Formats: sequence, C-alpha cells, structure tokens
Amino acid sequence: MAQIQILNPETLGKPLGQYSQLTRVKASEFLFIAGQVGAGKDGKAPPDFDAQCSLAFANIGAALASQGASFANLVEFTTYLVHSQDIPKFMAYRTREFPKLFKDGAYPPNTLLIIDRLVQEQFLIEVSAIAAL
Repeated sequence: MAQIQILNPETLGKPLGQYSQLTRVKASEFLFIAGQVGAGKDGKAPPDFDAQCSLAFANIGAALASQGASFANLVEFTTYLVHSQDIPKFMAYRTREFPKLFKDGAYPPNTLLIIDRLVQEQFLIEVSAIAAL
C-alpha cells in the first residue's frame, strides 16, 4: 500500500489554486497515465471546454479504476490547455469537482501549461497523471 503525503511547506507559499506544492511517496509501484484528452471512447470530443475537461478527468478515473486505483492514488498531474482564456474555466472545474474526487482535500501537485495545440485541432485540454499503488 502506497504511503502518500500531500504537502505545502510554508517556505514555498500558498498554492494559487487547487493543487499542492509537492507529494512525498513511498510505493512499490507507480502508474503513469498518458495524457487524456476531452474525448469519449469513440474519439469524438464535444466542442466546449467544460465538457472536454469533464471527459479528460473521467478518462483518468477510468484508467485508475482499470488498475484497482482511485483519485486517492494520484501524486501528480500535468495539464495542457490550448487557450489561456480557458484557465478560469479550468480553475472553476477544479473548485467544483476536486472536493468530490479528493475527499480529504489533499490535491496533488499540478503543472499547468499553455501550448499551441494538441494532437488534434478539436482538443482543448489534455491531462496526464502519475499514481502510486
């Protein structure tokens, strides 16, 4: 069983959103989840950011569940957005949904990057993750 500590040392200051500054992990296995985009199993993506964001995190949840894990096992995210204008929508999603996904309020570190585009023009968000098992 992994020992996961989500930490926010005072020396780093308060996080700017729903994430933590670092994670300390003792685990026998790690699960590396490739970037999940806002598309269903059929590869189709809805046109709006909120729906794509929900699908990206649902896909991460499905990947975790396939290995007997949950969001409690996550130790880090990397998020890629195509439009900086979507940052407030992303933060609103996290404010609304993360308390449901992370019941203890310990949110893993997250690096947020704004990039030119993703693998297909239709995708607006991609999220990769690392979990400790």
